[in-house]
Amino acid sequence: MASIDKSGYYYPNRAGRIYLQALEDVMGKNGVSAILNLAGLKSWIDNYPADDMARGIDFAEFSAINAALDELYGPRSGHGLARRAGWTTFDNVLRNFGALAGVSDLAFKVLPLPTKIAIGLPAFARIFSHISDQQNIVEEEEDAYIYRIYRCPVCWGRQADTPVCYVAVGLLEESLRWVSGGQSFHVQEISCLAVGDDACEFRIDKKPID
Repeated sequence: MASIDKSGYYYPNRAGRIYLQALEDVMGKNGVSAILNLAGLKSWIDNYPADDMARGIDFAEFSAINAALDELYGPRSGHGLARRAGWTTFDNVLRNFGALAGVSDLAFKVLPLPTKIAIGLPAFARIFSHISDQQNIVEEEEDAYIYRIYRCPVCWGRQADTPVCYVAVGLLEESLRWVSGGQSFHVQEISCLAVGDDACEFRIDKKPID
């Protein structure tokens, strides 16, 4: 697997740790060890990043894990595993963090669904801008929201024919599920830095699936 040059941009240790633990749940400890070995992160085998919010994981390291996942399991299975791990990462790291903590309040719960999403998505973007070196913007269209990442840890330094940021898809899906009180939304990555686009863009339908 081609090595990825360090970026100088960082992701929180806890998010990376929880992501690896989530992958371990779906593929086993040996599977994660194989991924870390392929990603050039042998020092992390049986020694996951610290359980804190310090920015200690270079985007290149997080990206290498996802590249190794695709190479080891194939894009289809790798993307599915990354998406599922994204759900767990949100659930264990971000749901009680800062701007999203208030969504469990009664005042928020009684808001109309469109208002919840209009408040929740930008709050989610602010969290990532605060806890990492990611750059996030949310724009509203007539029937969808566009969640845009200009500096992406999932695909940093990678090249691909199709979008590859399935961890981010999973994170967005789970954040919307939590903000909405359990409803699912269609999230699709429509452009990706790894493909050569200017940003990683995710289209989120305003209407829930169920």
